[in-house]
Amino acid sequence: MTSGQTELQTERLHLRPWRDDDIEPFAAMNADPQVMAYFASTQSREASAAAVARWRARMDERGWGLWAAELRRTGEFIGFIGLESPAPALPCSPCVEVGWRLAAAHWGRGYATEGAKAALGIGFERLGLDEIVSFTAVGNRRSRAVMERLGMTETDPTFMHPALPIDSAVREHCLYRLSRARWLAMAPEAVKTDARRPPRTRTS
Repeated sequence: MTSGQTELQTERLHLRPWRDDDIEPFAAMNADPQVMAYFASTQSREASAAAVARWRARMDERGWGLWAAELRRTGEFIGFIGLESPAPALPCSPCVEVGWRLAAAHWGRGYATEGAKAALGIGFERLGLDEIVSFTAVGNRRSRAVMERLGMTETDPTFMHPALPIDSAVREHCLYRLSRARWLAMAPEAVKTDARRPPRTRTS
């Protein structure tokens, strides 16, 4: 069911549908070895454009997904934050994950946590999900710290990501979970957002 795309406003961020002019800064971000240190490799412009096309299509269909993230004060594109249904079969499948990827110049300012809280609010309060997960390479302490700030709990054991090569140094991943009940218990601490055109669609 299609219900129109949702946009989110937080104190400092605008999470919105992707535009054509996002592709160049997104591709530049994905070509940065620092940004892609915990992925199998950097990403070409063609692969970046294809990812944007997939996410735009899913956003059109569902009304939610991985939103382009920009600074409200300047309108500068800084990466993406949002929700997605992972394609590979994972230990938590079927599931919805909260994820983010930001340009290195914008690290260390709390943007990932702020935007992810807004995305979690959509997942739990609008979509009615019972659980949202997140995962990353075990060595990615920066992203793991965000997951912990979101109130997510690490689960054992780690797992080998099936979409990565067997010999990949970042194939071993850790999984974090957050239940709707825990989210609601933390609600007073959650970031309030302005969600435009809230989605009314299936989550699978």
